[in-house]
Amino acid sequence: MGRPTSYPTGATLYDPGRAWSGYTFYQAPELGALLIDMNGREIRLWSGLKGQPNKMRPGGNVLGSTVLRDSRYGMQDQADVVEADWDGRIVWKFDCHEYIEDPGQPARWMARAHHDYQRGGDSVYYSPCETPESEKEQTTLILAHRNVSVPAISDQPLTDDVLLEVDGAGRIVWEWLASDHVGELGFGAEARRAMRRNPNVRRKGVDPGLWLHMNAASRLGPNRHYDDGDVRFHPSNILWSAREANVIAITDRATGAVVWRLGPDYESSRWHALGWIIGAHHPHLIPKGLPGAGNLLLFDNGGWAAYGAPHVSSVDGLKTALRDYSRVLELDPVTFAVVWQYGPAEAGHAMPQDANRFYSPYLGSAQRLPNGNTLIAEGGGGRIFEVTREHALVWEYISPYKNARGSNPVDRAYRIPYEWLPQLARPAETPIVPPDIADWRVPGAAGRGAETTVRLNADS
Repeated sequence: MGRPTSYPTGATLYDPGRAWSGYTFYQAPELGALLIDMNGREIRLWSGLKGQPNKMRPGGNVLGSTVLRDSRYGMQDQADVVEADWDGRIVWKFDCHEYIEDPGQPARWMARAHHDYQRGGDSVYYSPCETPESEKEQTTLILAHRNVSVPAISDQPLTDDVLLEVDGAGRIVWEWLASDHVGELGFGAEARRAMRRNPNVRRKGVDPGLWLHMNAASRLGPNRHYDDGDVRFHPSNILWSAREANVIAITDRATGAVVWRLGPDYESSRWHALGWIIGAHHPHLIPKGLPGAGNLLLFDNGGWAAYGAPHVSSVDGLKTALRDYSRVLELDPVTFAVVWQYGPAEAGHAMPQDANRFYSPYLGSAQRLPNGNTLIAEGGGGRIFEVTREHALVWEYISPYKNARGSNPVDRAYRIPYEWLPQLARPAETPIVPPDIADWRVPGAAGRGAETTVRLNADS
């Protein structure tokens, strides 16, 4: 079932007594980075700032990209990563990763950044315990692409994922190439055969194989596991996810080794009780100072992902795992026990296949808030909402902004505390009580209720 032609956009529900109020920051397609308040008022737009995603720092500086590389030559590549101040002045920029000479395009240096980045000292999002390093000491973690040839993976050219650390002057000071570690990612023989035949080539003869399709990368930051002596969780280590391969893993910053992994085969007895995590986005450790600190929080998209043995729904062994609903999962990353989740049942749906099911097969994010609520971006449908620990919906917003294809996606959304932005007076917070959907009508549409009612007479 598709979305109806008419539906409300903007803020559609707000319970100030139970929501954790602040600003919300997200990428509005075709416009730029947009800051809204709890009533959906558009407070500030950084026009033209692209992002996958956009992020805001304390004080109001924003990070994103100014140029998206032509998609014919680089899947989701962004030519640069920049930091702009409150007034839009660019105060930092990185684009010196690869010198690109695309056919029909001006030759130029590009970052080839995609999906994620993190300024050193910053948590993945607001935490009361955040203690940023001084600006002089900071490096920026950037997830980027690089074209490679690796016969051990496939005879076809590959678009590989690379983790970069860049200093304040824009120099690369550390890098990690995913293809160097394929043997550490847990792929079975059937998965390796499928990957060799087709490493996720979207257009044969045009695109290199996007074999992993990594979509998130963040430093672990201070956490209870490392404090308890588990060296896999060193704060400098990097947690990442590979959407196509169904892998979530931790890279040791010092050695480059993959020291912790979830997936790719969820039939394993280690993870069987979880069910399949498919095409996940935004996995991260909840920062110190927030409820659930140290747990792994992620948006489990469902949809399609993974390499494996061919079957009736996957004749080539690609996208062998299929599920038509999404979940947000909070896990203990040591025991893999589910601590909290939000899925179809928690959303109040009778079954996962309900027409109104919670489902975004691409994009998405989840943020733990200081009061224990969780902010969720159901990315494919442009819906951002906040739920309590008991799964009650206390805030909801539908993005009104569409991309060139006519959809209104939201890659990620972040809740920003009021105190981060001293430039702004605290906004009014007005409750929003949505109308009874049974009586909601567009102009010209008739109300409900039959003009004439005929009662059946069983005795006639």
